[in-house]
Amino acid sequence: MPINVQGDKEFDSVTSIQNKALRINLNENIYGTFAEIGAGQETVRNFFRAPNPTGTIAKTMSAYDKDFSDAIYGAEPAKRYVTEPRLKAMMAYETGLIEKRISRLKHPNKLFFSFANTVATIDWAKKYKGHGWIGIRYQTTPKEEYNEIIMHVQLHENKAAQQQISLGIMGVNLIYAAYYHHDDPKTLLKHLYDHLSPDKIEIDTINFTGPAFKDVDNRLMSLQLVRNGMTNAVMFAPSGNNVLPANVLYKKNILTLRGSFRPVTNINISMYEKSLQMFMDEHKVERAATEVIFEMTLFNLKAEGDEIAEKDFLNRADLLCALGHTVMISNFQQYYKVVDYFAQFTSEPIGLTMGVTTLIDIFDDKYYKELSGGILEAFGILFARNVNIYLYPAKDEETGEILSTKNLRVNNNTRGLYNFFKQNDRIIDITDFEEQSLNINSRKIHEMIHEGKSGWEKMLPETVTKLIKENQMFRKK
Repeated sequence: MPINVQGDKEFDSVTSIQNKALRINLNENIYGTFAEIGAGQETVRNFFRAPNPTGTIAKTMSAYDKDFSDAIYGAEPAKRYVTEPRLKAMMAYETGLIEKRISRLKHPNKLFFSFANTVATIDWAKKYKGHGWIGIRYQTTPKEEYNEIIMHVQLHENKAAQQQISLGIMGVNLIYAAYYHHDDPKTLLKHLYDHLSPDKIEIDTINFTGPAFKDVDNRLMSLQLVRNGMTNAVMFAPSGNNVLPANVLYKKNILTLRGSFRPVTNINISMYEKSLQMFMDEHKVERAATEVIFEMTLFNLKAEGDEIAEKDFLNRADLLCALGHTVMISNFQQYYKVVDYFAQFTSEPIGLTMGVTTLIDIFDDKYYKELSGGILEAFGILFARNVNIYLYPAKDEETGEILSTKNLRVNNNTRGLYNFFKQNDRIIDITDFEEQSLNINSRKIHEMIHEGKSGWEKMLPETVTKLIKENQMFRKK
């Protein structure tokens, strides 16, 4: 029988879970512990089922009782156990124990690891789907510093037993990919979903650290999660580290500003500052209880054509982080999806800051054809909650007229809806603005920087201008 038949498509063969466990078991150097809490011991079960588990498994445990767990890994002050700090404590403790108990003189080539997860599966009432932290702390070279891969997952299946099986598969995928694909983190990321789909288990945060990943920018790995369809949105903090959206947004007032930020300009900062003050005044909330999110969609990130240039993305991210902002990358092209996403985490007020062109698009019913209820269904999601739109004016390039809610021309089919939301103060003009700033055009500024021209510097925040010059950002190669 021929190996290939005319008409065959090329595809990558995916190693089975059993063969992944077997390959690791047969490696005489890979050796470590498994600590799994909250969803059974589904990962290590796959290694027990494969031949020769004694060569790999030093110990396996599940410290389900909180007091017993505290006695091993230390007390949790907040009494929360499905957290990243708990996962890190588990991995650090277990690798430390291996180092103490296994002689390096006797086993000079051993590659130690500790795999851990701390999980809450779906509750009996099926109100909370479940989530968890999964990680591996491991060596790729004997005696080297440890590497870590830590990720947070959302569990979407409707039965705890199904969630446990999926966690076990992802656990094997993580251990295998950590050892056999660490030289290519993008490939490593894809292999986490071997024999799985994001419909079952969603990775919404991942961070890589250690000598094997010294050249990895975790913001790029966040971007890959969204590009690969593994999650709908990711966030990173001003530090550049990926952060769990739930930790950032939980019970917070949220103000979001979407854009390409290529680069971030004075008009972007004006929109942010003016709308933030209006938002706090309108809802009588404090700044400390309000999270401001600068959002870029995959569409915003496409610099030229359909491709996303990673260097270009990092330039934009560096500038926003330097200004102290939290950044979200999403695949939400429509705003109602953004609001629906935020509503998972908070019932507090939500503000959307935008320009005139964006608002006109929101009221164009052609963007909602995929919904059975069309624009009415979308607006039911968008405005059903405590949501306000803060509109920054624009200048008509031909007439010089200042465009605001008072003279905006929206689609005739939706003008009635527009008037309703405007009259009920769901769409609010930002009136405190500098007319001169309306002449700022980020595309023209980018072209000037790209061509090495001057004259753009004063249209950007001072910090941004300095960084662009120092790092030769957005310049022609």
